[in-house]
Amino acid sequence: MTITHFSRSEAACKCGCGFFAQDWELLEVLEDIRAFFGRPVIPNSWCRCPAYNERIGGANDSYHMKAMAADIWISGIGADIIADYLERLYPDRYGIGRYPGFTHIDVRPNKARWIIPKPDPD
Repeated sequence: MTITHFSRSEAACKCGCGFFAQDWELLEVLEDIRAFFGRPVIPNSWCRCPAYNERIGGANDSYHMKAMAADIWISGIGADIIADYLERLYPDRYGIGRYPGFTHIDVRPNKARWIIPKPDPD
């Protein structure tokens, strides 16, 4: 598969430290999502250095620190619709997290699923 829709700046750590790595399996998954929905896939978070991951409260063993995870959204497509698609496509592997406004995908070898609900309004 040709990787054509993602840039280094989209994947690099958001803290500006310059951390960047590529995981081809993740890139193929992201390209597949884009092809299926026919719209740009926008990463909120992709590669993270350990300091940035800690600063934003990421998991200690986050796949973002291995460049094996991305938090994504697609304009006009609900996060649950993206997660539903990924769960159908990869029923027995990968980490798929449902968050308010975005979907997490990581290419861990085993299956993991989780849901972070929207906060209750005060």
